[in-house]
Amino acid sequence: QVQLVESGGGLAQPGGSLRLSCAASGFTFVNYAVTWARQVPGKGLEWVSAVSSDVRVTYYTGAAKGRFTISRDNAKNTVYLEMNSPKREDTGLYYCAKHLTNAIAGGMESWGKGTLVTIAS
Repeated sequence: QVQLVESGGGLAQPGGSLRLSCAASGFTFVNYAVTWARQVPGKGLEWVSAVSSDVRVTYYTGAAKGRFTISRDNAKNTVYLEMNSPKREDTGLYYCAKHLTNAIAGGMESWGKGTLVTIAS
């Protein structure tokens, strides 16, 4: 069955860096786009970034643009989210999700359980 396992969360200082990983299994990873989203305390689920199956198309929300970088290694069935200069408001539970198709425009159908990121000094 489809499995997505996030890792790499933890405590980081504002202005530091953190790299999240999403390891996928149970499907042909190279054929699907992947998203990172987060649940921020007191707010709903927020879309953070997404990458198409062939890495040609990436998307970032305004909050992530310029600070976060999404990438994927199709040989390792893994998607990464590099968080540079994180802010306290980036604290939250970060999820990855498999899209329905190879394109970012398609919806998402499977989610991991999340990895907790805490940004504090």
